[in-house]
Amino acid sequence: MRSTGVVAVVAVIAFSSAAVPATAAPPPEAATGTFSVLSYNVAGLPEGLSSGNPRVNTPVIGQRIRPYDVVHVQEDFNYHASLYANDDHAFRTPTSGGVPFGDGLNALSAYPYADFARDKWDRCNGTDCLTPKGFTFSRVRFAEGVFADFYNVHSNAGSTEADLAARRANTAELSRFITANSAGNAVVVAGDTNTRYTRAGDTLRDLVAANGLTDAWVQEERGGVPPAAGDPALVCDDTAVTDACEVVDKILFRGNRYLSLELTRYANENAAFRTADDRMLSDHYPITADFRWSLNPALSLSDPWGGPHGTPFTDVAAVPLTQRVTSVGLRAGSRLDQVALTFADGTAVRHGGDGGADQRLELAEGEHLTSVTLDRGRRDGRTRIFSARFTTSTGRTLTGGTATSDSTTFTAPPGFRIAGFHGRAGSEIDSLGVICTRIA
Repeated sequence: MRSTGVVAVVAVIAFSSAAVPATAAPPPEAATGTFSVLSYNVAGLPEGLSSGNPRVNTPVIGQRIRPYDVVHVQEDFNYHASLYANDDHAFRTPTSGGVPFGDGLNALSAYPYADFARDKWDRCNGTDCLTPKGFTFSRVRFAEGVFADFYNVHSNAGSTEADLAARRANTAELSRFITANSAGNAVVVAGDTNTRYTRAGDTLRDLVAANGLTDAWVQEERGGVPPAAGDPALVCDDTAVTDACEVVDKILFRGNRYLSLELTRYANENAAFRTADDRMLSDHYPITADFRWSLNPALSLSDPWGGPHGTPFTDVAAVPLTQRVTSVGLRAGSRLDQVALTFADGTAVRHGGDGGADQRLELAEGEHLTSVTLDRGRRDGRTRIFSARFTTSTGRTLTGGTATSDSTTFTAPPGFRIAGFHGRAGSEIDSLGVICTRIA
């Protein structure tokens, strides 16, 4: 259920554009917490099209979802206003509209989120083509430098060959997006996948395997072993619903090298989402998972700083924990084009484009990076990093780009050194955060 100590000090759409800059990466020693996830198809099609009674039930659903930290709803169409009017989450995505304009996907969160985006499926079949179904992406922030990429999914329904083919295409499209945009990051996928492990024509297993995901239901109720394809469907008996039955709504997750996610509970929340006369509030069951997160004490991350453009990147998986940085480099002209680090073992990381002038600072034995000051501004309607100034433990600096009046400084915690980056980049650096490792 909803945890305490909700972070609510940054912008809803992009915590990387917060009005108050972060000035240091967080000490990792006390970094742990919990959060809950709820996925629920709320059957919000217009009355007459919906299989439920959304005009009456949606306000009730809005009240019942309040205790959960991160809520993903699907089919949140024509009764969206009443859902939000009865909910109290601090951070909520703006609706994309009712039928036929919206995708029905929204997220409600006790934690701030960034980089929100909607993706319409490239392929659909039948009545599923009447609305722009797809998935949404958001990066949820649990603490300074602690975030996970959340995906809210609604795949093509049906069981004809054409339906199955469209849904397989949906699954593959989602997998490609996760690979391209969440490499090295913790991930939670929660939504109506319309898939079953027992259905031979579905490819949920491919999504799980390709992205290193764990299915919360499979782990908690099946001991980590999904039912075999072609086995009889494990449908729920509405008169005696248990967590053991398989629903098409899924919660999938993975941690990363910095952020570990431990599943502590999975449940079908049917009993909490019934009407007074014991009917389902929707034609789907709400499912939930509780997690405990903890951090790798060998690492420490800052928030990113900049804008929501470019492609996400992170050095979390690649940064050598025991190797010192031997050189720091940047390319810059009017703005910051590239950042780069080289380590004693020859490992090198580089992000951004090849524009601007190349500069490099070689670090002496025992010297390490202690801070970086970033300036940001707007160019062609996009917020970007305009300049960077790196400072070492001996006071030496490397500077490039154009200074602005909007700046922040990231400083390594005591006993740590800057040894990697995360953020967003294309031909230039759009946003940047630091990854710190312990000084040996």
